[in-house]
Amino acid sequence: MPDRPDPSAPDGRPADAGLPLLRAAVARLAPVLPMLTELGERFAAAGHELALVGGPVRDAFLGRVSPDLDLTSDARPDDILATVRGWADAHWDIGREFGTIGLRKGEHVIEITTYRADTYDRTSRKPEVMFGDTLEGDLVRRDFTVNAMALRLPSLEFVDVHGGLPDLVQQRLATPAAPEESFADDPLRMMRAARFASQLGFDVAPEVRAAMTERAGTLSIISAERVRDEFTKLLLSPRPRHGLTLLVDTGLAEVFLPELPALRLELDEHHRHKDVYDHSLIVLEQAIDLEGPAGGSPESVPGPDLVLRLAALLHDIGKPATRRFEDGGGVSFHHHELVGAKLASKRLKAMRFDKETTKQVARLVELHLRFHGYGDGQWTDSAVRRYVNDAGPLLTRLHRLTRSDCTTRNARKAQRLSRAYDDLEQRIERLAAEEELASVRPELNGNEIAEALAIRPGPVLGEAYDFLLSVRLDDGPIGKDAARERLRAWWAARASTD
Repeated sequence: MPDRPDPSAPDGRPADAGLPLLRAAVARLAPVLPMLTELGERFAAAGHELALVGGPVRDAFLGRVSPDLDLTSDARPDDILATVRGWADAHWDIGREFGTIGLRKGEHVIEITTYRADTYDRTSRKPEVMFGDTLEGDLVRRDFTVNAMALRLPSLEFVDVHGGLPDLVQQRLATPAAPEESFADDPLRMMRAARFASQLGFDVAPEVRAAMTERAGTLSIISAERVRDEFTKLLLSPRPRHGLTLLVDTGLAEVFLPELPALRLELDEHHRHKDVYDHSLIVLEQAIDLEGPAGGSPESVPGPDLVLRLAALLHDIGKPATRRFEDGGGVSFHHHELVGAKLASKRLKAMRFDKETTKQVARLVELHLRFHGYGDGQWTDSAVRRYVNDAGPLLTRLHRLTRSDCTTRNARKAQRLSRAYDDLEQRIERLAAEEELASVRPELNGNEIAEALAIRPGPVLGEAYDFLLSVRLDDGPIGKDAARERLRAWWAARASTD
């Protein structure tokens, strides 16, 4: 930021030197300020306070436009409804139990929440919702100081009682209350610290890191779904490595994703293998670099792509279980891709990821080593067809995962691998143009197979279908007549062995 708060101001908060920052933030809110000011005047006329709070204020100082408009008020839910009725285009009270009323005005969605003063059952993280009476009391219960800044409406008075703006300038995450108390109230805030570290590129304050380390185990009382959602937001951020490192270093990852810190294999005295943990983070970063632009074609794998990023992070989680020290000083991880696929599936299910995401990530982990049998292009066309068929709709992601998995510092080796994969992709494109490779099917459909063999639908028809698919992958298009001959020969051989 070009302007910094006056460090000599009381408790580090901006005095006159902070005014340019505030003016710039207000200017960024200009598109919505007339609407918010009008709403603030309605609340003032009804005898209530209203303030823009949290993310929208933080993002305005960061020079970003927030998609959310979160407001807070001393008005209770019934009073909020009464005040916005006739002004809002629509409103709903699905969050009424927690003091939140949602509304829409034009293209904008707004949430107004009554000041809160919650108390928590610290064994289950279930808050007893209690309404507060002051903005200052509401701000102290928020997660981080950078999210505890407010702009009163309609006066546009800036309220920063916890030094959020200096922390924003210093790119630091601190808590309004003591971090031990804040994390005791809601352990998920520790996950949010890691998420914001990745999203904003901030560092956590030393006392926050210490509290995260001390209380890491309490994350276990949080539901898997809530942890998954925070982890997903972190992983889809521009710099996920920053937050992932924080999760591992503080012990939080041990609670919900122990396979990640397990990748920190101790190097033996001869340094016979590289750090799998650091390698996995580099692969993740390289996979992100290979994502296409948001809104791009599906073939470009538009980012951020959750499936690709999960696969990149987890592709080697089978290595700790398969590590073997070989005679002669080598280290092997035989079949770690198969073990890793099972571990990835089990972990993602435990984190309550949806079935399709879990299936796709596990499949990519299983396939990520397949390319290394390609060598200098020795694969037959049949092997190339099988590679494409096995990857199916995941092929474009598999291309990026495989390329990302090269983290060698040996420039000559890296160039050789890159050239080999270039060659494979070119062969895939050639075969795809010749054979419609993306939708390989047997040359006889189910009805034609049944007619040729005089059989009814059932398991045997499925076996015949699989046989013809294998013929198609091995030999390419051979024509329907030849396919029937091959099918009948297979059928006769099968009958002779029964």
